Amino acid sequence: MSDPEIEVEVEDPAWNAVPDVESVVTMAATATLQILLRGEAAGEDPGSVTILLTSDDVVADLNERFRHKPGPTNVLSFPAPANPENLLGDIALAHGVCAREAAEQGKTLADHLAHLTVHGVLHLAGYDHQTDDEAQVMEALERRVLAGLGVSDPYAAD
Repeated sequence: MSDPEIEVEVEDPAWNAVPDVESVVTMAATATLQILLRGEAAGEDPGSVTILLTSDDVVADLNERFRHKPGPTNVLSFPAPANPENLLGDIALAHGVCAREAAEQGKTLADHLAHLTVHGVLHLAGYDHQTDDEAQVMEALERRVLAGLGVSDPYAAD
């Protein structure tokens, strides 16, 4: 299996407060895709993902335009339609929302960013959390990927 192609665009310089921010995101996305493809045919193209690290204002605009919901959210995923290039889609993360959540949850921004990247990639792969059963499956995958990255369980009780 070849490595996935992960493109990271740091649009909001506030994200540079996370040491080696592009590596954090790339490792989380790559680990997620590798776990999803385990057991698949050898040599399968794992696909490519573009991840935009941006501001609350940009994510609020995307959220309004594409989901018709006001205000920013932590992460948005935009799955691509089936295509011969195996582009899986795009993810956008809002710095202010993510930084506030990390502080409120008592975790580093780097760990929260890794978690939300994994979460976003799982959405691109078709996972969701609209029902309890879907949430259990998705959260189990998130825990598995994050454990491999050395990131604590984001769903552990305080």
